[in-house]
Amino acid sequence: MNIIQELQGKFGKAAAMLQETRDGIPTLWTTQDKVCDVLKYLKTDTDRPYRMLYDLTAIDERVRGSRQGQPDSDFSIVYHLLSFERNEDIRIKAPLKGERPSTPTIMGLWRSANWYEREIWDMFGIHIEGHPNLRRILMPTTWKGHPLRKEHPARRTELGKFTLPVEEDEREESALQFRPEDWGLGRNRDGTDFMFLNLGPHHTGTHGILRIVLELDGEEIVNAILDIGFHHRAAEKMGERQSWHTYIPYTDRIDYLAGVLNEFPYVLAVEKLAGIDIPDRAKVIRIMLSELFRIQSHLVWLGTFAQDLGQLSPVFFTFTDREQVFRIIEAICGFRMHPAWFRIGGVACDLPKGWDELVKEFLHYLPGRLDEYERIVMQNRIIKGRTRGVGVLALDEAIEWGVTGPNLRACGLEWDFRKKRPYSGYDQFEFDIPTAAEGDSYARAVVRMQELRQSLRIVEQCMRNMPAGPYKSSHPLATPPLKGQTMFAIETLIAHFLSVSWGPVIPAGEAAFSTEAAKGGNTYYLVSDGNTMSYRTRIRTPSFPHLQIIPEMSRGLEVADLIAILGSIDYIMGDVDR
Repeated sequence: MNIIQELQGKFGKAAAMLQETRDGIPTLWTTQDKVCDVLKYLKTDTDRPYRMLYDLTAIDERVRGSRQGQPDSDFSIVYHLLSFERNEDIRIKAPLKGERPSTPTIMGLWRSANWYEREIWDMFGIHIEGHPNLRRILMPTTWKGHPLRKEHPARRTELGKFTLPVEEDEREESALQFRPEDWGLGRNRDGTDFMFLNLGPHHTGTHGILRIVLELDGEEIVNAILDIGFHHRAAEKMGERQSWHTYIPYTDRIDYLAGVLNEFPYVLAVEKLAGIDIPDRAKVIRIMLSELFRIQSHLVWLGTFAQDLGQLSPVFFTFTDREQVFRIIEAICGFRMHPAWFRIGGVACDLPKGWDELVKEFLHYLPGRLDEYERIVMQNRIIKGRTRGVGVLALDEAIEWGVTGPNLRACGLEWDFRKKRPYSGYDQFEFDIPTAAEGDSYARAVVRMQELRQSLRIVEQCMRNMPAGPYKSSHPLATPPLKGQTMFAIETLIAHFLSVSWGPVIPAGEAAFSTEAAKGGNTYYLVSDGNTMSYRTRIRTPSFPHLQIIPEMSRGLEVADLIAILGSIDYIMGDVDR
């Protein structure tokens, strides 16, 4: 019996109504009074349970034209669960009615729901009943409106002239003041006054614009409150006003160190919606570029991780190595950090002459450098003393909090989307998935060091086995389309002009695609209304859930330990705030 039949047998077809989607993920609609029961059953009662709350979001359905037989609703809430034992996802949706709807919290099932539910309130104005601290998370506390509602302006030109009177400036400044009572914290206990330390938002150890308010008893961390959103750039909202094609450059700015690794899940999701098959050459080119960006992202992590722990030299060495990666990226794509080079249907252009020599030189260059980093960083007794046994994360805790990628594999679980759900031809490559058992800050570093070598293996196989053939699909929805007969027939020229300027019209439907990004599971969940733009663009990033667990990992430790933990997690604030 599959999970759909199991749920319908348990709760009835009315409370488990199947919706067809283009990604093949089982998607079931339930009712508001049953949603918590259905989720509990999936997490704890079914065989091979769905233990991870992988994502949680909402959709404003009020102006959507193509609902494809879905229940009537003004909003819908979407739960995306993951079962490692089944290697399966399931999507549970519940309809919400009214301009100011509400839904019950599921923090009793998954503590990781905390931030996701706050985000739903912040972005959509959906009240979460029973949430202990329902407040804005990405927008300033003084913000008016809920940005992902359809009536909220998507462009600055839709708003009036900006002014900041003195009294409003003072109100904004007052709103930034930290008040422990707002977070349920006391100022003293057992006759001892706690100290509150403001770490960030501008601090080298926070790796971006992140504010952490520490409640301290001497040097010991009693609690940590994370304040995010300083880097919020409305990436999901922009997906509603850019064409499917012109949105690609925006994806590069999410994890702004990972380049095409951001583009990968987006174009794969669009191709799933459109039914586009990709030529083998384009698949291998995509993999090679992705692994090169994984290498340079890990190199940045390695240098800054060592710097956080007091080593100054490695950050200069690794940034020098990163330039060798960018030399290849620039030669192929024309850009370095944010190439915007993947296309719906393939890649922007074919590989240039001499690309293989550049890759061969790099494959010869980097292994010796990695050997040196093993000696000077990983075998350094101070580094080991600062990280071993610090920030320990058990496997069950990691799953509970939605941890993916190297941080999950450092807890002993060999899970990687490239192996478990091979995409773009990853199943044709030989590589291993590094793991560690300790789950501490050192284990997370060990896994990433080994991943650097595995990525080199994949790049070498790409170089040696690059297939011939086209670099882009001939599907009519691929963008920009191949020119073909554009200079010989006016109809073809017009069609080409429209495809480039407006972009393709993607068939109505829903699809999500998950890839293994540098920092973990990265997913784009796209809803098409049969138009030239996305109706809903949801970006599930790895860093967002990873930050949420920092208070759990740091309690009882010292401030210096927190810096080591932050460096070992390898998050990026563009990935968190979007």
